[in-house]
Amino acid sequence: MTTPEIARAQRLRVLTAVVEDHPGVLSRVSGMIRRRGFNIHGLSVGPTGVPGRSRMTLTVDAGHAEVDQVEKQLDRLIEVLEIEDLTETPRINRELALVKLAVDEGSRSRALTEIDRLGGRVLDEDREQLIVELSGEFERVEIALEALRSFRIVDLARSGPVAISKSRDRGPARAPGTQAGGGAG
Repeated sequence: MTTPEIARAQRLRVLTAVVEDHPGVLSRVSGMIRRRGFNIHGLSVGPTGVPGRSRMTLTVDAGHAEVDQVEKQLDRLIEVLEIEDLTETPRINRELALVKLAVDEGSRSRALTEIDRLGGRVLDEDREQLIVELSGEFERVEIALEALRSFRIVDLARSGPVAISKSRDRGPARAPGTQAGGGAG
């Protein structure tokens, strides 16, 4: 079953930009996209592993040629160090949703079973409500939210997407903190 939200997501383009971590950069980037007439459907910003740099993940409703123009415009901003369209690139992307469900004695057990089936996690609960965490690719979160609508959703908070391209080198994985190559020399 395809919901309208999933169909819309199939038209969306995913861009990432590594930017200098300065005041006003987010405003300049989002303003430039707005001036081009595109709606930003999702936006996440966070620090990278390099001090003074942040990664922005933007989801915009635009065609391929239009996104090329957006990329060129963003690349002209001094604070934008790197820009990449990940839409058709192998990538890992995740979205987070926090859902507050109203429950009573009769629905609590069913809700807990459904949350477990969906791979969600209960973060907080009392006699009248559950707060649930859902995370995964957009489609997975969207399907889980649709299933939880059979309960009464009191409140909902969603992050924008966070995405990173997959490694182009498909060699063996290394443990974090280890270096590639031979041993001590």
